[in-house]
Amino acid sequence: MKRTLQILTAGLLLSTLSLQAADKKPLTLTGTVPGLKSGKIYLQKFYNKSFITIDSASLNEGKFQFKTQLELPELYGVTLYKDQSPFYLFLESGAVNVELDTAAYYRGSKVTGSPSQDLFAAYKKERNVDVSAFIKANPASIVSAYILYRDFSYRLSPEEIKTNIALLDPSLKNTPYVNVLNELVTVLGNVSVGKKAPDFHSVTPEGKTVNLRDFQGKYVLVDFWAAWCPPCRKENPNLVAAYKQYNDKGFEILGVSLDKTKEAWEKAIKDDHLAWTQVSDLAFWDSAPAKLYGVRAIPSNVLLDPQGVIVGRNLRGEELQQKLKELFDK
Repeated sequence: MKRTLQILTAGLLLSTLSLQAADKKPLTLTGTVPGLKSGKIYLQKFYNKSFITIDSASLNEGKFQFKTQLELPELYGVTLYKDQSPFYLFLESGAVNVELDTAAYYRGSKVTGSPSQDLFAAYKKERNVDVSAFIKANPASIVSAYILYRDFSYRLSPEEIKTNIALLDPSLKNTPYVNVLNELVTVLGNVSVGKKAPDFHSVTPEGKTVNLRDFQGKYVLVDFWAAWCPPCRKENPNLVAAYKQYNDKGFEILGVSLDKTKEAWEKAIKDDHLAWTQVSDLAFWDSAPAKLYGVRAIPSNVLLDPQGVIVGRNLRGEELQQKLKELFDK
């Protein structure tokens, strides 16, 4: 399994290198920010659920322009604040214009000149999207590869991911999104119910190294969460209740945080009254244990039996309580 993680990490690195080496295409991105006359605007590149600033431009009477060479078509972001979530923008070669709304989440922003952005905007307005139908209707669009990777991979089985990859046009098969999805199929297959859970180690807030194998002999829930994740914080009271009810009977929880700062992590542990062992490498979505278990969204968890075999995945709320009742209240 250690080799699987190495292969996954190497694959991500190769994807990044291939992007850097790819032929870049000319882009003219112009725009306005109504209500602002001066300041800075930042162009960011999407990578692994994060955005990295790659360029900046000055606002002149509320207008800006980026004229650069980029990998296109691809997802970028434009923002007025480097440390906040940007406006998601699919860019294509040629002239693209943005009217950037300064309201929360840039929700009123308008884009012209990017068919990919038009498709993405239409997708965001839909509810209960059938990803297979979407891909079949748009097999050659980078948007199809992106939403399969970003919005659906965490809820699909390995077989379903493979089926949807096959629907994509061959021109998308070497994109970073599809590369990650192919690797994810292998990883998820290795951590499915019935498989032996791969061991890992990480560090507690006090600096102690903890191994997953230390918990063998008990049922253990490996809980992937983060202080910045509202659904995780909402689920924590359910975990607290389960821990209080079943800990004396042989139930343990190992919290694995995807936080970025120790301060936020420790505060959430205290505020949510999490009494079980907590570990983190403070690497956000680059968390080694999360990659090892194919975690693409949080909260996420795996339940292991005393022999370290996976007996459940993503059990929350009443479903977790019912499973624990079956195991301990016999």
